[in-house]
Amino acid sequence: MTGSRAAGHRTRGRNGPPRNPVVPTALEGQVFTERTSLALPAGLPLESWRQVGHRLTRLNDSSQWWLGDWLVYGQDRYPERYRRAVSDTCLDYQTLRNYAWIARKFPAHRRRAALSVQHHIEVAGLPETEQETWLDAAERSGWSRNELRRALKEFRAADGEPAPDEPVFIRFHATSEQRLRWAELARLADRSLDEWIPHVLDSATPPREPPDLPDPPDPPDPRAPRPDAPTPQGDASS
Repeated sequence: MTGSRAAGHRTRGRNGPPRNPVVPTALEGQVFTERTSLALPAGLPLESWRQVGHRLTRLNDSSQWWLGDWLVYGQDRYPERYRRAVSDTCLDYQTLRNYAWIARKFPAHRRRAALSVQHHIEVAGLPETEQETWLDAAERSGWSRNELRRALKEFRAADGEPAPDEPVFIRFHATSEQRLRWAELARLADRSLDEWIPHVLDSATPPREPPDLPDPPDPPDPRAPRPDAPTPQGDASS
């Protein structure tokens, strides 16, 4: 094996030659990556094996942000060619849509490097200030995604608040002209297109009215004889 095997997976440092982001510095020349494989040396110490796994996990998580940002870029700048480019990837379209959705929810300056994409997804349905509060707590406490989910669930249960619904993705057909016009209106409203469309639909939805109640019965006529009143008797002399 030679270092050239990993050439396609290397990054260049500021002042040094290209490096393989999967391989810790101490293991360069021992661990190699290819398009479809990872080659580990025999007798790799446990701690070194764990370091490689940690880097693989971080790269996998980062790639979700990268794909999301790539998709958002294409949605905004190449709306007519975007779907064709996405179809050329090997990933499920709905999976990519989820990446784009979370990338828009959390711009780069709000993402926590110490937390996974899944942490951010757990709080995405909350107001921004609450998102920050829960991400702060997760980062400070070293919570896993499941621990963050459990803490949110317990907080809602104690507060009597129902858990929010999971995001629902709706597909519909639109012309390219409509897509461009909507994108421009969303930009003027300082919203992403994914945020602008439900906002407009909510604004156009009339408020829910209470159900119609039957009219109250007419009050009784005081001049009408009472049903239980005795019938007047005629004069006894007649």
